[in-house]
Parts: sequence; structure tokens; C-alpha cells
Amino acid sequence: MKVVILAGGGGSRLFPLSRTCYPKQFLKINGDKSLLAQTIERYLHLVQPEDIVIVTNDKYIYHVKAELQELQVENVHVITEPVGRNTAPAISLAVTYCKDKLSCNDDELIFVGPSDHVIHPVSEFIQLIVSAESVAAKGDIVTLGITPTRPETGYGYIEAGTNSVGNAYRVIKFTEKPNLETAESYVKKGNYYWNSGMFLFSVGTIESELTRHVPDIMKIAKCGYTNMIEEFSSLPDISIDYAVAEKSDHIAVVPMKNIYWNDIGSFDAISDMLQDKEGNVIKGDIISRDCKNTMILGSNRLIAGIDLQNLTIVDTPDVLLVAQKGKSQRVKDVVNELKRKKRTEVAENVTMYRPWGSYTILSEGEGYKVKKICVNPGQSLSLQMHYHRSEHWTVISGTGQLTLDDKTIIFRENESTFIPIGTRHRLGNPGKIPLYIIEVQIGKYLGEDDIVRFEDKYGRKIK
Repeated sequence: MKVVILAGGGGSRLFPLSRTCYPKQFLKINGDKSLLAQTIERYLHLVQPEDIVIVTNDKYIYHVKAELQELQVENVHVITEPVGRNTAPAISLAVTYCKDKLSCNDDELIFVGPSDHVIHPVSEFIQLIVSAESVAAKGDIVTLGITPTRPETGYGYIEAGTNSVGNAYRVIKFTEKPNLETAESYVKKGNYYWNSGMFLFSVGTIESELTRHVPDIMKIAKCGYTNMIEEFSSLPDISIDYAVAEKSDHIAVVPMKNIYWNDIGSFDAISDMLQDKEGNVIKGDIISRDCKNTMILGSNRLIAGIDLQNLTIVDTPDVLLVAQKGKSQRVKDVVNELKRKKRTEVAENVTMYRPWGSYTILSEGEGYKVKKICVNPGQSLSLQMHYHRSEHWTVISGTGQLTLDDKTIIFRENESTFIPIGTRHRLGNPGKIPLYIIEVQIGKYLGEDDIVRFEDKYGRKIK
């Protein structure tokens, strides 16, 4: 068996925690490990690292590799979509990779799941997947269904028939997110399950169903993995649910009974997972008095909450979100409005991650910007120059190596250096601990696109 983890989604329902630059699969919501790291560890109870394929995109590949490095897990396959095309093309790309690069035949079983769910106990979840193998081996696509705990309008539903094979039931139909009245009727009927987005199938079965229902995808996939990468942008933008699951007559559902599942699809979902006996979730530097059914997520400043009820409060360095509890699905409306207004907050955060480390904007105004930069041990920025700004660097901790035109300079704590406009330069960390510097930019234009790269060890575009 191979396991495919889908980790390319941008996510908008957890804004402002989740941004395009750093979506929710990389967030540490319920512990000291990201949702992606927890997902990888979960499937290591099912297969070996070399049997895991992570599908992401170019923007997130270094985040994924950093997670694997932190977990000290090697030999996991990481492939990237050239552009985002939803789950049907992503799954087809992964299946084609398994055939071409991992020598999988038509009988090989593949389990596909998202990278941002919370599931426990892991042992029972793995046993459930193993129990579904025989059904998938006979030619069915098996999906895992979640027993509804409430009439949720944010999930799709699966209607299960009464005939069963083992613990699997034939699927009658899929229904996209219903209204409240319909959701209430589904919960009462008892044979409806939430669509988890997790599937188990054989290579032969999924290729047959893709050929039948979305031939445009399989026409390109049949030409091999390399060709599919080249032609990926021409594929339809369609989910596996719309493309196959809702049309196929070879779908079975296995209910996830006695297993906790949370897709962290909204702030209400986070609250459901973390709330105390008063219905509160309090994280950060918070002083709360007489609050009930309220979530306050703080970041880097003190927040005081007094006599609050039924609220969701999420504070980040650049955005404060305040919403009525139970209305967090409308966060997406805010994100769409920000996109319409072309606000940078949708895509960018105060802290931005790069292959070499990260930077945090401390202050900015007309003609200046101040950053705190972290360069990881052994890493370095590209060899670059700027047309519109000069930079002044001061080391807070660690040891920096500066390439300045033809010179190489080592500078340490409390030491500074100046980079004039138009000068080729590169910052590196030759040490064994992170390098932290304060960078002060001065200039008429301070956009991140004022970077001309001459060399880059991470394969980014050279101008």
C-alpha cells in the first residue's frame, strides 16, 4: 500500500492564522507539532516512509521538507503540482508518480487523505483502514465517513445503503453542503455521514473511474509522470468528489465509529476540540474574567477579556478577527472581500518563511522597513542586489557570513555591516545555531520584488 498526503491547499477559513503563504497544514494548533507533522506520523503506523507520497506545490515544498527534517523522517516522496488544480488532478498526478517512479501495478492499493485533520486514537484509525483493504482490492473506491454529531452545514454528506460487505456500505449518493433544515433531516435518518475526503482504492480502479468520468485527465496521465507535469496547467480544476465520487457506482463507505475526527475547517471546529468545561478556549497572554463559550487566541500582546459570551477572537500582529461564535464559516466572506480589494494580508503575514529561514517585519513606514531575519544553520540567501534600497544589518545572535561584491566578511553579535544600493551581496550562516539579524531597509521602494538574483541554491528564478 502507498499513502498519498494532499498538502497543497492554501486555505482561507482560518484567516488570519492561515494565509496563502502559510496555510493551516503547517500550523501548530493542538500541540507542539503541525497538522502535517501529525498526519505523517499517523501514517507511519500503516506504511514505511518510502511508501508515503506528499503532494504539495512549489510555494510550500520547503515547508514540507522542513517538517520532515524536524520529524527526522527520510525517504518520503515529495512531489509538486506546477499549479493548483484541485484534488482530482492532484490524486491522478500522485497515482501516475506511483506507477512510473515506484513501480506500482494495477493491484497496488493507495490511501489518499488530507494533511490537516486531527484523528485519534491512531491505532483504531489504522485498523479501520486495514479492514477496508479487502473491499478496495475487489474494485471499489472506499471512502471513510464521519458519524455526524450535529446538523453541520459546512460538510458534504454521504448517504449509505443498508447492504454491507464487512464494515462497508454501498454509497447511494453524495450531497454537497446542505442547508440547516436538510442537514437536520440527514442527522435524524442515521444513515448519512460527513464526507471526510479520505479514499482507499487500487491503481486500476481509480484509473478506470477517471477514464470513465474525466477522460481529459487520464488522457494526459497515460503519457507518464513527466508529461503530466508539463501539461498539468491544462487539466480541469475539479475535486475528486465532483469528478468521480458523485458519479461512480463503485463507491463504498466505511463509518469511522468511536474515532475522533476534526478537519479544523473553522474556528468553531478548533473550539469544539480545545474548549474547557465553560466552553472557553484561551491561548496566549490572556487575562479573562467571567467569559463563557468564548475563544481568545492571542499572539504577541496582552489581551484582557471581561464578561464575554459566544465570541471568537483571534489576534495576530497585523489582523484582529472578532466574530460571533457559530459564524466562523463566514470568515471566507472576509477573505474574498480582501482579495477583491487586493489587500496583502490575504497572502502575506508579518512573519514570512523562506527556504533559508524566516523574516518578521517589526516596523515600516514611508522610506523605511525594519525586519528581524533568521537564517538557519548552513543556509544562505541568494546572491542578489536591489535597485531601490540600501540595507543595514546588525547581528543579534549567531555568526553571519556576508558576501559583498568580491569580498567575504564574517560578522558576529553586536557587529554591523552596510549594503549600498546596487551592490551584489549574500547573507549566510556558517555556524551551528540560528543566525538572527536586524535589517533596516532605506529607499524609495521597499517591495519584496526588488530582488535581482544572480545565484540561488534553492532553484528560485534567476533574473
